[in-house]
Amino acid sequence: MTGHGGAVAALETVRAKIAAAAREAKREPAAVTLVAVSKTFEAEAIRPVLQAGQRVFGENRVQEAKGKWPALRAEFPDVVLHLIGPLQSNKAAEAVALFDAIETIDRPKIAQAVAAEMAKQGKKLALYVQVNTGEEPQKAGVAPKEAVAFVRWCRDAVGLEIAGLMCIPPAEDMPAPHFAFLRTLAGEAGVAGLSMGMSADYECAVSLGATCVRVGSAIFGGR
Repeated sequence: MTGHGGAVAALETVRAKIAAAAREAKREPAAVTLVAVSKTFEAEAIRPVLQAGQRVFGENRVQEAKGKWPALRAEFPDVVLHLIGPLQSNKAAEAVALFDAIETIDRPKIAQAVAAEMAKQGKKLALYVQVNTGEEPQKAGVAPKEAVAFVRWCRDAVGLEIAGLMCIPPAEDMPAPHFAFLRTLAGEAGVAGLSMGMSADYECAVSLGATCVRVGSAIFGGR
C-alpha cells in the first residue's frame, strides 16, 4: 500500500502520464478527467490526495461512499463524485443525493429510477451508459449491439441526457480494441464522453479518446 506521501507522488506521476499520452495523441491534456478511485480507502488516505488538488473521485458502493464523503465534502466542497460500481434501483435516491455522476446506467429500471430521483431532488447528474464490450456474462453493462438503441431510449422515452459511455474490458484481453469499439459506439449514439481506462491501461485509453480515466491502485497502492 502506498503511504500518504506516496499517494501524492503517484498522483503527480499519473497526471504527467495522462498529459503526455494526450499530447502524443494530439489532444489537450485538459480534455481528460482523472477519476481517482478511492473505493476501500479511508478518509485519512484520501485527504492528502484532496490536499494535492485532486477533486474527482470514483466509488463503487453507495453505502461506503455515504460513510466517508459527506465529512470530506464539508472540507472540500468542490469535490465531484462518480459512482463507478453497479447501482441497485433501491439505492437510486441515495446515489442521486450523494453523487455527481453515475457511470453505470445499464438497464431500463435503473434509468427510470435515476430519472425519477433527479426530478424529485432537483439535481442533474452526468450519466454514462455502461457497455459490456466483452459480452462477459458476469459483468454489468448493456450488450454492445443494444447500446446505441438504449442510449436513444434513455433520451427519448425517459428524457435523460446521456453524457457518454463506459466500459471495463475483460482482464485477459488487449484493451485497445475495446476502447476503439467504445469510441465507435459513442459516435453512433451521439455522445461525447468516454469513460475508459484503469490503472494498467489508462495511457492507451487516453490515446484512443478517453475523456475520463478511472485510476485507483496506481495512485493509492494495493488494497
